Amino acid sequence: MATLKGQNFRICVYDTSAEKYKVIGMATNCVVTLTNNTEDASHKDIVGAAALPVTVSHGWSVQVDSLNVADTAAMLTAIKAMAPMTLMWDETSTTDNQSREKATFARKGSAYLTDGTFSFNDRENAQKSLQFSGTGPLETVGSSEAVDVISIGSITKGQFVRLFLGSDNTTTPATVIASAKQLSLHVSVSVESATTKDTTGEWDVQEPTALNYDITSSALMRGNDTITSQTGAKSLSDLETIYEAGTPVKWVIANVSGDNNRTKGAVIASGSVVLTQLTLNGPNRQNADYQATLTGYGDYTVAA
Repeated sequence: MATLKGQNFRICVYDTSAEKYKVIGMATNCVVTLTNNTEDASHKDIVGAAALPVTVSHGWSVQVDSLNVADTAAMLTAIKAMAPMTLMWDETSTTDNQSREKATFARKGSAYLTDGTFSFNDRENAQKSLQFSGTGPLETVGSSEAVDVISIGSITKGQFVRLFLGSDNTTTPATVIASAKQLSLHVSVSVESATTKDTTGEWDVQEPTALNYDITSSALMRGNDTITSQTGAKSLSDLETIYEAGTPVKWVIANVSGDNNRTKGAVIASGSVVLTQLTLNGPNRQNADYQATLTGYGDYTVAA
């Protein structure tokens, strides 16, 4: 039997509407971590200095990286909903690696989408990284469980998704950050163990308790692009003004097009943030740039 290659080991999410599993499309990596939480059971009646770890609970998590960011709005909705979903991992085959091989190691279980990072960097492929935290037991997967084949998506270039930043917390922002290089939206959900003495078995049961998000953006202090668009942009001076005010401002992340990629298209998400850190960098013999870290203020809104 040939060695199993990474592209033939995939993570699937159960689609309740189709009543079938679907792979996480355009994935570039996946990691499944199974953990036995232990405590040392050594005591004075035992001779020797060695530890005696005893399992007290089981836990598991899944991480998936993907080039598909067309579903960013759907992922942001799933994180915000704080509802468990069913995951499965299995060996796959066929030309698009979406057909189950029904391996003996295949497992399924409920998990929360607890962390998502969506990166849109200049002249790079946009990508996302998702982290799922298992809740409750894992089960073997029956041979009748089906995977619904999905169409292969298209790659998004990072320069075609931009951050629009306002000057206050009332007006919808209409200007991007000038000479931007990088953009990342990170959303996380905190979970806590919800097991009690009434819980049967040794599996950890998790429940979400809080949601937080932040946005990071880097830009050149001054670019040398020829600006042909009539749409203005936020400069470093504007960001310093926002920092000095210390109050929330509106933000929008949207697809862009047109001159200098400044024309707002389909909106992905929006909300309010506080500029919590502004770092100005002036390295010798390199372009001077700065990085802004913006922390979410209240809920974000996902576009329809």
